Amino acid sequence: MNVIHSTGFTDAVVARGLTKSFGATQVLAGIDLTVPTGSLLALLGPNGSGKTTTVRILTTLLAPDGGTAVVGGCDVTRDGVAVRRMIGLTSQQATVDDLLTGRENLELFAGLYHLGRRQARRRAQDLLERFDLAAAANRRVVTYSGGMRRRLDLAASMVSAPRILFLDEPTTGLDPRSRAELWSVIRELVAAGTTILLTTQYLEEADQLADRVVVINRGRVVADDSPAALKRQVGSERLILRLSRAEDMPRARSALGEGGTHPGAGEREITLAVQGPDHLRRTLDLLHRAGVAVEHVELCAPTLDDVFFELTAVAA
Repeated sequence: MNVIHSTGFTDAVVARGLTKSFGATQVLAGIDLTVPTGSLLALLGPNGSGKTTTVRILTTLLAPDGGTAVVGGCDVTRDGVAVRRMIGLTSQQATVDDLLTGRENLELFAGLYHLGRRQARRRAQDLLERFDLAAAANRRVVTYSGGMRRRLDLAASMVSAPRILFLDEPTTGLDPRSRAELWSVIRELVAAGTTILLTTQYLEEADQLADRVVVINRGRVVADDSPAALKRQVGSERLILRLSRAEDMPRARSALGEGGTHPGAGEREITLAVQGPDHLRRTLDLLHRAGVAVEHVELCAPTLDDVFFELTAVAA
């Protein structure tokens, strides 16, 4: 663990050997992760892998059964009050009140942080402008779009100007435009020096935003590296084949081998990993000899989707 200095800290979040069980079900089986100050770490994993449990422990909402976690230089179990003073949290469920206006919500949160009335009004206005909500400040939140609600929820988590921010699937359910708008806000926060731990179901989101990605499966870390490095680990490129006739699919999969092929986006599509041009030539030759006509061939570089599927399948 890096040394904590009186003027700051090298790593904003350090967790070692975190374990947690609910009854007979073990959710975390020894999680290790580090989030350097001023960076964004994306935490990925299948549903039930332990992402939200990890966030709840790091934000003092849940006590671990074992291991240690230090956030902002403070132990989450011994110095919970100090941890809560320096963090912000946006959970999967919005915490804003539909019956209040956007401004009233932010002033309410400011009051909970013991800001004076004048300071609360000023802080609310600053955040409304920063998150592009000033024009809707005096409208009730029930009239907001999904993207506006999530921006307001993120603004509420920033009322205390936290140095460390936890975002638990903040863009789930948003349309692509609203998601892109929230990505822009998140990038600005990191550029301004905020440390962010982000859990997400969207692999593209992690690829776009994260300095590092931690993949967990069944309560264990199965990968921890930059998005680019993880994609290089997969190595193989992805070949997408679209057959001319859907009825040829059984013959195609038989010729190529069931284990190496996967269904594509359509009923006539197959995807498989290929290692270089020779492998590609052999694949097309096998299909030709099997009498399978191919309408379209596309070769793609590895994506985080490929990394995710490979790692979670290996660890399953």
